[in-house]
Amino acid sequence: MSWHKRLESWAKLTLAFVASALLWRPRRRRRPGTRLPHPRKVLLVRPDNRVGEALLTTPLMRTLKANLQPAPEVHVLVHAKVARVLTGHPDADAIIPFDRRRLWLGAMAPGIAALRRARYDVVVDCANWESPSVTSALVSRLAGPEAVVIGPDLWPVSRLHSLPVPARSDTRNEAVQRTHLLTPLTNGTPMARGLSFREPAVGPAIHAYLESLAGKPAAVINPGGRLGPRRIPPMAFAAAARALVALGRVPIVTWGPGEEALARSVVDAAPGAEFAPATNLDELAALMRAAGLTVCNNTGPMHLSVAVGAPTLAFFLRMDMERWGHAYAPHRMVDLTPLVDGAGGQGLEARAADEARAFAAALSA
Repeated sequence: MSWHKRLESWAKLTLAFVASALLWRPRRRRRPGTRLPHPRKVLLVRPDNRVGEALLTTPLMRTLKANLQPAPEVHVLVHAKVARVLTGHPDADAIIPFDRRRLWLGAMAPGIAALRRARYDVVVDCANWESPSVTSALVSRLAGPEAVVIGPDLWPVSRLHSLPVPARSDTRNEAVQRTHLLTPLTNGTPMARGLSFREPAVGPAIHAYLESLAGKPAAVINPGGRLGPRRIPPMAFAAAARALVALGRVPIVTWGPGEEALARSVVDAAPGAEFAPATNLDELAALMRAAGLTVCNNTGPMHLSVAVGAPTLAFFLRMDMERWGHAYAPHRMVDLTPLVDGAGGQGLEARAADEARAFAAALSA
């Protein structure tokens, strides 16, 4: 870790200590294992600007709506950049975009007063147990001055929570662990599993494109990703595309902003593959669902594909697959780090092709 990142980390931890002292109130803390009364209104808090992080709140939304009767009103506070990801979700009564840049103003920060007026019964800090998220914990505490604030039992941010929840010891999977935060509310009833998404809204051009694919075995190939060092080389995706073409599928290579050249390189190296039209988030979701098979990196589109129920083959590179993946049927997660870093890429294209071929064949069986 660089010196300035280390300094930033210590500053945030200091902020957590100071804030917990300033915001302390008597009789707010609950004993570990306390079961909470049925809530009328719940706020889920995750002010992170990544698409995948927004989608990881959807199992909590589903659990609250399906497992608590009568179902509480569920509001979700997210980073303003990803509010579009959850807007219109059937399990959310309100999506609240939040700009965290002026959070240093505390209770006077923009948006906080409206949250406090909402008088939530429970606020859930949907952070993780791996690293303390001071911003998420602070927003949660400020939003619910009289609420029970639930969050990960992780020092020092747990000092801002009314009821810290210990991590599960039998899994490190983020989707499962996040939903586990609701344990004080569910009283042992099963949690919702899997991500979810709204019914995608598509424009006329994509609607016509989807109609042209009707009855055609297809697959979405998404070679892009937010972080370049965590992306599998494009020629591995081209090899996967060629394997799918050989099985009679039409690989549709999708792309996001600035990824056109990357997608073109895959199409050029895989005769029979198609360059996808430009899509927004809903249109990409609709295309993945219609194709019925997605091959991608560990990135936002992976979570989106899983959320719409498309069987997803995800390639991981230098990321914790157990933590961030969705290793349950009909999906498959594959860690290619040893081939990229340990073997210098030798055998990578053959492995990607073999994985795509086996995955597609299993779906057709």
